[in-house]
Amino acid sequence: MDRPGGAFRRDAGPGRQPVIDVERARRETPGCAHVAHLNNAGSALPPAAVTDAVVGHLRLEERIGGYEAADVAAPEVERAYTAIARLIGCAPGEVAVVENATRAWDMAFYAFRFRPGDRILTVRTEYASNVIALLQVASRTGSVVEVVETDEHGLPSLDHLARELERGAALVAVTHVPTHSGLVNPAAEIGALARAAGVPYLLDACQSVGQLPVDVAGIGCDMLAATGRKFLRGPRGTGFLYVSERLVERLEPPFLDLHAATWTAPGAYEIRPDARRFETWETNYAGKIGLGVAVDYALGWGLAAIEERVTALAERLRAQLHEVPGVTVRDAGTRRCGIVTFTVDGVPATEVSRRLRAAGINTSVSPMEYARLDLAARGLPDLVRASVHYYNTEEELDRLCAALGRVS
Repeated sequence: MDRPGGAFRRDAGPGRQPVIDVERARRETPGCAHVAHLNNAGSALPPAAVTDAVVGHLRLEERIGGYEAADVAAPEVERAYTAIARLIGCAPGEVAVVENATRAWDMAFYAFRFRPGDRILTVRTEYASNVIALLQVASRTGSVVEVVETDEHGLPSLDHLARELERGAALVAVTHVPTHSGLVNPAAEIGALARAAGVPYLLDACQSVGQLPVDVAGIGCDMLAATGRKFLRGPRGTGFLYVSERLVERLEPPFLDLHAATWTAPGAYEIRPDARRFETWETNYAGKIGLGVAVDYALGWGLAAIEERVTALAERLRAQLHEVPGVTVRDAGTRRCGIVTFTVDGVPATEVSRRLRAAGINTSVSPMEYARLDLAARGLPDLVRASVHYYNTEEELDRLCAALGRVS
């Protein structure tokens, strides 16, 4: 297969950015022939190159054995680390590849040793899995979870965050792109404040990596968790964790094995010095290889080009939804992404999504319990979520809106 980086064309005129060849992207995505997939924030359609890589390794295991196949494929496995490092602007030694973004986030968060009175700062749009972990640790340790105030745009108030950091904090934990509201949180501005205050910063980039350029140095985060299955278009059951070399030696993972540490004497062990201390020995080799291919595939298109295409499609969809009777767009923020959320008057979100799926259009639902701090404050029991990617077409958006007109 040709390198996806060759799929660009440039419009006439100086300074124009590459434009994604949508027809080629769809040819390389077999699922596009079967469904209008607007659930990329859930799990995107993988390109054929990713599926071929995963299945190819599984076939190799079938032929020669799992351990032996891992030895043969060692260069492809290592390629995943170097690809991820290129994607987010770090060193390969600062990357751990794990099962999913939740495991990545948890491995970093539970490595902190919180004490009674330690303040953990988060935001109103934080995802349920993260908040549950925050509350559990607070209950165990006597630390305190505090939510930063929200401004008129639904974004964290940077002024309030600065004041709270002046009072002292043990950690800032923020989701870059919330799962349910279409906005992009000001991750770099938060990073600048956290860095100035000397407070570690954990960023959940589950929904941003793959649809937006993400640079850990520019953002200023110390740790970052992401998944493979969403906008990166990688295999399910894959994710990664970035931990800055500035911080890694200070964090002892919540559990260790013979991959994360070496048993040096009958009563002693030594934890490895890099981010792979957050991994375990047994791993999904086919998934790792597929994740590396997915990252290379995204880099080949270019993250700036992907963001431009995704953002334009999402803005078009919002404008179209505003014209559908009974449909209300519920997105917040000033900078918006490929996640578009809405409600249909008198019809529960689960029923809307079910009817759309019956029409061959994939969407998903964000219930209140996924984002209770935000949705309860806004009086929203649930939302329908349509999330676009660069391989989606304007015709698919038209189909969605036509189907919603019949639902409403």
